[in-house]
Amino acid sequence: MAQNINLETKLMLSLEQKNLPVFTTGDAKEILGTGDSSVWHVLHGLASKNRIERIERGRYLLVPAAAGPDLLWSEYSEVIVPRLIEPYYVGFWTAMNFWGMTEQIPYTMLVATTKRKRRFEYGGQRFEFVTLAEKKFFGFVEENAGSGKTFNVSSREKTIVDCLMHPEYCGGIIEAVKSLWNARREVCWPAVLEAAERVQVDAVLRRLGYLLSVLDIEKEISGKIAKMKKRSVHLLDPRYGRKGAAVSKEYGLVVNLTRADLLDWRDY
Repeated sequence: MAQNINLETKLMLSLEQKNLPVFTTGDAKEILGTGDSSVWHVLHGLASKNRIERIERGRYLLVPAAAGPDLLWSEYSEVIVPRLIEPYYVGFWTAMNFWGMTEQIPYTMLVATTKRKRRFEYGGQRFEFVTLAEKKFFGFVEENAGSGKTFNVSSREKTIVDCLMHPEYCGGIIEAVKSLWNARREVCWPAVLEAAERVQVDAVLRRLGYLLSVLDIEKEISGKIAKMKKRSVHLLDPRYGRKGAAVSKEYGLVVNLTRADLLDWRDY
């Protein structure tokens, strides 16, 4: 037992020195230099004392000395994410909230990556991973997560493009149009257009042009998009069908939400 206690102390001190708030079983084995059975006993002992918390299989969160005698500690989700998967960036609805583009606080931490990873829940929050093709995985910046740590998050411009590409991960097109309006003064609109062209998803350009015209902003960009060659007709909001919807020939869209639907939030 004494040996396990010494190993527990060694692991905790090493993790704090290495600044590893989130660590894997492999990290523990490397630090302790022992076999699987011994590492399991150490991790089990620390978990029973509430000095570590299991995030998912083989991955743990260190409860540091700063938590105090009552072990009150909650690590920022942004600190956890960089240790879950690489490459990554926090995006979609979560990024919209980070940049102040929506007043909604999403329950799910949405993470873009080029890999596949199952969603899971930890600490009362769901982590969901959206797999993007390599050519669509760009446009993120490094931001401060507190305590000297950083995390990757999509830029305002790429956040808009990602939400128009995957409205299902941003609360739908109505939330997307609100984000365009709320961010209109902070966004570099030529960069939005450039990113929208770079992802090579025609529907993104169509939605962008139409929503800018509805908001009556950035007319030069919406006009440029309207003149682009149309490959096919796309749904404005993929969650709704075509039945009874009007078609915008100018933007090549099945407009399955009315202008009143899109702008209803302005009355509140």
